[in-house]
Amino acid sequence: MDSGEWVFVTRPTEKDLWNPTSTELEDSRPLKVTFSGPAKYWTDGIPIGNGRLGAMVWGGVSSELIQLNEDTLWTGTPTDFTDPAIPQALSEVRNLVDSGKFSEATKAAGRMFGKYTNVYKLLGDIKLEFNGSTYAEGTYYRELDLDTATGRVKYTVDDVEFTREHFVSNPDQVIVTKISGSKAQSVSFAVSLDSILEHQCYLTDENQLVMEGICPRKRMTTEVKANDDPKGMKFTAVLDLQISNGARLVRLLDDNKLKVVGADWAVLLLVASSSFKGPFVDPSDSKKNPTSDSLQAMNSIKKLSYSQLYSRHLDDFQNLFHRVSLQLEKSSAIGDGVSEIKNLMPSVIEDFEGNKDVVVPTVERIKSFESDEDPSLVELLFQFGRYLLISCSRPGTQVANLQGIWNKDLYPAWDSAPTLNINLEMNYWPSLPCNLRECQEPLFDFIKSLSINGSKVAQVNYITSGWVAHHRSDIWAKPSADMGNPKWAIWPMAGAWVCTHLWEHYTYTLDKDFLINTAYPLLEGCASFLVDWLIEGNDGYLETNPSTSPEHMFIAPDGNSASVSYSSTMDMAIINEVFSAIVSASEVLGRSEDALVQKVLKAQPRLYPPNIAPDGSIMEWALNFKDPEVKHRHISHLFGLFPGHSITLKKNPELCKAAENTLYKRADMRCPQMGMENAFEAWHYSEYNSQVMLLFNFHLTGEDGPGWSSVWKTAVWARLQNSEHAYTMVKHLIRLVDPADQKIGFEGGLYSNLFAAHPPFQIDANLGFPAAVSEMLVQSTMTDLYLLPALPRDKWAKGCVKGLQARGGNTVNICWDKGDLQEVGLWLKKDGSCSLQRLHYRGTTVTTSLSSGIIYTFNSQLQCIKSFSLSEVAFPRV
Repeated sequence: MDSGEWVFVTRPTEKDLWNPTSTELEDSRPLKVTFSGPAKYWTDGIPIGNGRLGAMVWGGVSSELIQLNEDTLWTGTPTDFTDPAIPQALSEVRNLVDSGKFSEATKAAGRMFGKYTNVYKLLGDIKLEFNGSTYAEGTYYRELDLDTATGRVKYTVDDVEFTREHFVSNPDQVIVTKISGSKAQSVSFAVSLDSILEHQCYLTDENQLVMEGICPRKRMTTEVKANDDPKGMKFTAVLDLQISNGARLVRLLDDNKLKVVGADWAVLLLVASSSFKGPFVDPSDSKKNPTSDSLQAMNSIKKLSYSQLYSRHLDDFQNLFHRVSLQLEKSSAIGDGVSEIKNLMPSVIEDFEGNKDVVVPTVERIKSFESDEDPSLVELLFQFGRYLLISCSRPGTQVANLQGIWNKDLYPAWDSAPTLNINLEMNYWPSLPCNLRECQEPLFDFIKSLSINGSKVAQVNYITSGWVAHHRSDIWAKPSADMGNPKWAIWPMAGAWVCTHLWEHYTYTLDKDFLINTAYPLLEGCASFLVDWLIEGNDGYLETNPSTSPEHMFIAPDGNSASVSYSSTMDMAIINEVFSAIVSASEVLGRSEDALVQKVLKAQPRLYPPNIAPDGSIMEWALNFKDPEVKHRHISHLFGLFPGHSITLKKNPELCKAAENTLYKRADMRCPQMGMENAFEAWHYSEYNSQVMLLFNFHLTGEDGPGWSSVWKTAVWARLQNSEHAYTMVKHLIRLVDPADQKIGFEGGLYSNLFAAHPPFQIDANLGFPAAVSEMLVQSTMTDLYLLPALPRDKWAKGCVKGLQARGGNTVNICWDKGDLQEVGLWLKKDGSCSLQRLHYRGTTVTTSLSSGIIYTFNSQLQCIKSFSLSEVAFPRV
């Protein structure tokens, strides 16, 4: 090139740093969720968000509804979560448990209840009116483009093609909508703001729409008494319009609307904020003024052009999203599901890029998955989960709640509260293996707040040191027991479970500053509580009392139902995990001689161990109680297998066999051919009879349950390296749910926009799914990498995954063909680090030394065939 000529080179993303030499794959299909008509139900909408602000785009033609959320809009205030009467109730419950009076202990445990959680609210709506337009048949198309985090709508009215684009910018904290037409001056509409919360709207002199509102202070309106002040969190939304030259903007003062007339295009900008100042500041004491904050935010961005806003949005989003790619292909002998569907839909139109390969509505792809098992839909669902985590959890935002940030209801199911007996943790399972570590920061902030409130509850309610949390919380970091039923409320292990994420973060990132400043202090407080909570048992073990297995009952020896006993298997597994974490962390930090660590080392061998029941399954409780609901959705007693690490195929083969039996038992399907009561019994006594296994394979995976249950079972089967059953759970999740059925159920499945169902919608399965799939492809310890441990070879015969993360600071890339490993690419992220890794594949183990800054390529025999400097790829020569 000529001297002085500049060539700008874009830094490659992590998924582009390594490429295989031997595996050729078809071009990836665009990652798009597609629709052939406007939304009829909320779960047909397009979810967009930036971690704090969320929106659901319905895509109507004559009128459009964009529903809005802001992650701090909750009822309630900071409160005192302690109760000095609980120690006496605790003593009574423990005595009843020690006496074997479990049903009486369960009733008495109601005196240990705390307060209800507060409720996540919705912000309001942007309403657009287009003069009753009717689109031409076959011209409507709507999509969520995951690659750009953009929702789009297009349709034709009277030979004019109208398009809309929607995104939510994290750098500029704004919801953006662009409306345009193919003919000049064809865009006309009216826009207004509305909310079902108490609010007022007005127009400013600058032609901005302002909506000011307030959340209820009480969680339910029936709780407001005559002399109460029901005012709670204040909020404001400001909408600004940019329109093309020559267009008119009309103020409709009576209706507080703005009307655009004769524009080529129009851009809507919406910002919003609340008076939330943190979980320890009462909204009435907050000095934040959401109106002035919103107006100031709008003034700082309204001079930016649409292309500038979009470019900044793309740079920010794709820096995260482009770190991982996944391509899956099935055997060429099996047909292409998308092509098969397209043959049945000859009138389908092109997408925004003129691409016809993606325009089959996603709802049709979900319907057909049972028969075609299209692996590209698995790719889409995998990346949809990563997209949602990026969109609902960013540094500085609130923790992802039960619905992420998207909510349409004044009183959402289960208050949309963070639920800590599986759901919140599952929300963050993909953050480390799927290369989105920054998205986990809100969880760590939340844990810090929980520890502050939880230390008071531990001291007053339980007379222990450290800090504690229970199964449900809210924006005020509620750590105390919930109300309702002991089977879910009396469970003080929530703080311990979320603390395992702290140590996991270190094992993936090797970030010692994080370990010193964030993880270790929180682990210390958690372990301190656990050491004090454990009490001497009659059989020489340390026990927890009271103890429950989340949300599950048992039949006590006296024939009565109960949920409270001692030393549930999950309690012991979680405590063991935390104890192992703090011991390992202390070794890294040179603190192994600390008094607390020494207490942990003495206590850990005395924890009540997991036991195997006479039927060959893992016992859920310390005693072999009768289970009245063997198909229960929770598999809490398998925590030690996944997400924990105390049960492994290498160390505990007998417990792994029992874990398999447990999953079969959860299926509880009848087996008339064997004359047995259920399929588990048939399987157990058949001693792996191959014909029985073939006959009952689909039903012997414990597949019943809501979406999150299916995902958890997928991960557990993957950890057991059982690809067949792991895939069966994937297939079980990908089933269409009727959005008209609003009742609470436990069947799982997907809605047309790929939201996962309990039902109703919960985001946990969406976010957990990428982690479960990654577990099928890569498993790791700090020194071991297991490659393709649960790959369904006949279903995903060919494929490539790039950018996955593994413990020990590794980035992992794998390609395979005909179900067999072809190549592996590895490198270490931590500067200056060196790692001795054992690579495992189908019984072959190879030990290799990896140095940071070097990309290594291994062949199918795990031989290193190539290595080169990371800098050569990150900064290529021109």
